[in-house]
Amino acid sequence: MFTGIVATVGRIVRVQPFESNDGAAGLHLHIDAGNLDLSDVSLGDSIAIQGACMTVVALRDREFQVDVSRESLNLTVGLETAGEVNLEKALRVGDALGGHLVSGHVDGLGVVQSYEAVGESRELIIRAPAEIAKYLAYKGSVTVNGISLTVNRVVDLPDKNGSDISINVIPHTQEVTTLRNVKAGAKVNLEIDTIARYVERMLSAPGALEVHRGA
Repeated sequence: MFTGIVATVGRIVRVQPFESNDGAAGLHLHIDAGNLDLSDVSLGDSIAIQGACMTVVALRDREFQVDVSRESLNLTVGLETAGEVNLEKALRVGDALGGHLVSGHVDGLGVVQSYEAVGESRELIIRAPAEIAKYLAYKGSVTVNGISLTVNRVVDLPDKNGSDISINVIPHTQEVTTLRNVKAGAKVNLEIDTIARYVERMLSAPGALEVHRGA
């Protein structure tokens, strides 16, 4: 589990494709950890990269390496080429929960509609597909490229098969995450709030309404 509070911005410095005859192979990534403290990281530990939970398979000085499956690559963005990435180590017992509970399992991709200055902050508008949008609510939490953010507005767009969500990004978040590189038209990794996922399941499961009435 993670919190969505990005520890640092690292960089994918080398991308190695695995050999495959059917084109379905994944990638082996070498990542410069930047300011991320690797002193307590061991092989097999989890690190969120752009919001996607990955397993450390090699460590060397300020670099760690991960293997990314083709399935993960098909469902995420930001892991297929060299460039900056948000990094966060997995929660440990006793760590502060500064954002919200994040699993590191990307639910889908959103598309940035605009990212404009509003006063001292910036307004980030993302179009979320319908299968994700139904979990997003005013003042609820959403993870964007591994960053825990608060939804300020939801506009449903039935004709677009999705919804636009508005998020206020403070200067600090802009400066210390890869949001500083985001522009209109960019795709972003989205993860819905775990609590919303459980609420939907409880209400949609067979017999859920009867149980609720009985309570």
